[in-house]
This record gives sequence, structure tokens and C-alpha cells, in this order.
Amino acid sequence: MSDESGKGLTREQWGSRLGFILAAAGSAIGLGNVWRFPYLVGENGGAVFVLVYLFITVLIGLPVMLAEFAIGRAAQRSPVAAFRALNVSPFWGAIGWLGTLAGGFFVLSYYNVIGGWTIRYMLESLGGLMETAATGQSKEFFGHFIGQRQQVLMFQIVFSGATMLFVLSGIGKGIERACKVMMPALFLILVVLIIRSLTLPGAEAGIEFYLKPDLSKLTRSTFLSALGQSFFSLSLGLGIMLTYGSYLGREERIPSATVWTASLDTLIALLSGFAIFPAMFAMGFEPGQGVGLTFITLPAVFAKMPAGQYFSFLFFLFLFFAAVTSSMSLMEVATTFAIEKFNLKRVNAVCLMGIIIFLLGGYSAISLAGDPKVAGMDFLDALDYLCNNVMLPVGSFLVCVFVGWFWLDPALKELTNNGKLETRWWLHVWVLCVRVLAPIAILFIFLNGTGLLETLDTWLRQ
Repeated sequence: MSDESGKGLTREQWGSRLGFILAAAGSAIGLGNVWRFPYLVGENGGAVFVLVYLFITVLIGLPVMLAEFAIGRAAQRSPVAAFRALNVSPFWGAIGWLGTLAGGFFVLSYYNVIGGWTIRYMLESLGGLMETAATGQSKEFFGHFIGQRQQVLMFQIVFSGATMLFVLSGIGKGIERACKVMMPALFLILVVLIIRSLTLPGAEAGIEFYLKPDLSKLTRSTFLSALGQSFFSLSLGLGIMLTYGSYLGREERIPSATVWTASLDTLIALLSGFAIFPAMFAMGFEPGQGVGLTFITLPAVFAKMPAGQYFSFLFFLFLFFAAVTSSMSLMEVATTFAIEKFNLKRVNAVCLMGIIIFLLGGYSAISLAGDPKVAGMDFLDALDYLCNNVMLPVGSFLVCVFVGWFWLDPALKELTNNGKLETRWWLHVWVLCVRVLAPIAILFIFLNGTGLLETLDTWLRQ
């Protein structure tokens, strides 16, 4: 019997270790890898950013992911109910609420909007997008599209519906089965794009930019951007890893599963760069294109390629797979919360949460064409700022403090399967990271994202 209400005898579990790793990696592999990572590489000096990102992912990202998986499996509950199940102070329940609200509702609401963009661009790649981009009007094409509220809402509905269909079938038959198909397909498409990119005349300059570090470009901004990207890419602080961890069997080895998950996520991010930067340099584009890289610059790059429309289609299909595997994990956070909080069946929980999240996302969809605005920002940008600069860092910081200083012994039991796994040197490193290094790093993410670090700098210089 599966624990659909949170009060049953057992809880649904992953069908296989591979299925869990692919699903967890799929949750991490999303817009953060294909959209955000490349433009941050371009803006922050290329290979030197990649080196810093890899270092931070190992030293900071992995320890936090381990902590979230440990809490999830120990509690066997959704993020909100997890800390109550662990019989700890109600204060720590704030972690679950932050993750659920940030990931299961706020991020997913605007994630569905951007996911809808991938569908439109995938279809338009075989339509008029290439002709428009070839004339240098890809920016105008994008601006016109997001200004058409009905179209944006329509594609948001399609993407949201696809996400809900997968989550309706549960962990094993829905999310796990979908990821077992989409993740290999995503990888194969990426390989095709990389081969095309690397074989373009002039691609060598892009490879050098991506692989040859220029230490003169190493700045504080490089470190801070890499810190933020590591957490964004690994889906930390969103309640996802805690929720997915709650479906893990007691015999699963959390450390090795975590390494595989983070490695696949990082691999796809790195490979995305090989698909993008050689092609950009070969087609004469500068790497520091900013947030418009994916939907404005890349269509112009593909438009210059022979058979570019087909490679554009493949790229946005790849982006769709990456986005939907992430949106499923975010939807599962909200679904599990509704099942346990309101004792709903899965189908009712998915429909209820799906409607609420779509309505919230509707504000993000229409705000790009004008109103509503929050503090001078589009509603989408305002939600993104709130989640990525405030809620995620605060939630991750509290996870580290909780696990490192108040729940360390039970966490070590989870990571060693109650002592059945050999205790190794890395556990001592993990304790140091989760107690000291990760909280300090996350504090810098928070201070930088909210602008407080710049204010502090100015104050210290006076």
C-alpha cells in the first residue's frame, strides 16, 4: 500500500536506483544548465568561471544535497511534514515551508511560463523563426511573442498540462518512467548538437574560450556568480531533493546516489557549453550575451548554419526535455504537500495544485506585456528575485545549520545506513562543509543577491 495520505503503512518508493538517479538528475538538469549556465560562463570570463563552478559544486553543493537527501529519507514525508516527523522543534519547520513555497509554487509558476516558450520556439524553428533571425530580428521576434498574452498563456497551459500528466501517475509509473525516456533522449540530442558545433569552421576559438582559463578574469563576481549557479543548478533549497529523498529505500546508498546525481547535472551543464560556444564563435557572435542568449542570440546563430532550422528544433526540444524533468520534480513537491496536508488522493492533489500554480504563473505570463509589476519589476522577475536571492539561500542556510549543529548524529546514521557502510575520510570533510563552509558560502549568496554585500562594502570603505 502506498502512503498517499501520509498516514498509510508504507510509502511509494523508486522502482530502481537508476530511476532515482535519473529523476534526481533530471530535476537538477533544467533551465539552469542550458539557459543560465552558458550565459553566466559568457559573462564571467569563460573557462575560469567553469573551474570555480566545479570547485564550488564539489565543496558546497554536494554537502548540501547530501543533507537534504538524508532529511528526506529519515522523515519519509514532504518538506513541510518532515521536521515534525523527526520530532524536532517546530522552528525548523520553516525550512519545509520555505522550500515548498519557493519550489512547489513560486518557481514552478514562472518555470511553466518559460517552459511554454521552449515549445513555441521548437515549433517556430521549423516555421518562420530562422528567416526572422537571419535578418537580425530575433530580439524583435522574442519581444513580440512575450507581448502576446494569449499566446504565452496558451503555451503555458500546454507545458503545465504535460507536467501534470507525468506527475498524475506517481513516482514509479510517472516521473521515474518519464525520466528513463527523456534523460537518454536529452543526452543523445546534446551529442548531435555538440558534433555540429565542433565541426563548424572557426569553432576552435569557442573551445579555447571555454577550456583555457584566463586568470586575469577571475574576480569576486566570478566566485559569487558560480556560488549562486551551483545552488540554482543542483535544485537546492527548493524542497525537491528532500521530497525525492523521502521516496528512497533504506538500503539505498545516499552518498553514491548524490555523487551520481550531481555528476550528471554538472556533465550536462558542461556539455551544453560545448554545444553553444564553438557555434557562437564560429558564427561571429560574442559570448557575453547575457540572459537573452537562449531565446535571442542562439536563434541568430542557428539561422547562419546550414540546415540550421533542424538544429534549432533539436536544441529547443532538448531544452523542453530539460525543463519538463525539472518541472515534474517541482510539481511533486506541491503534490506531496497537498496529499499529506489535506489527505487528498494523488489525482485530486495534482489537479488542485496545478490550477493554483497555473493561476499564479498567469501573472508572470501577462506581466511581460506590461502590468502587473512589483517594485518596478515584471511579476516574473520579482518572483525570480524573491526565490533565488532570498528564499533559497535562507532555506539552504537553515538546512546546513540544522543538520550540522542540531541533527548531526541522525544524519550520519542515514549517510552510513546505520553504520552498515564503511565510514571514510570524506564524512569528516562533509561535516566541516555542512557546519562551516556551506553556511558561510550561502550567506554570501544571500548578501550578494539582495545587494547587502555592496552596501556592506561601501560602509566598510567609508
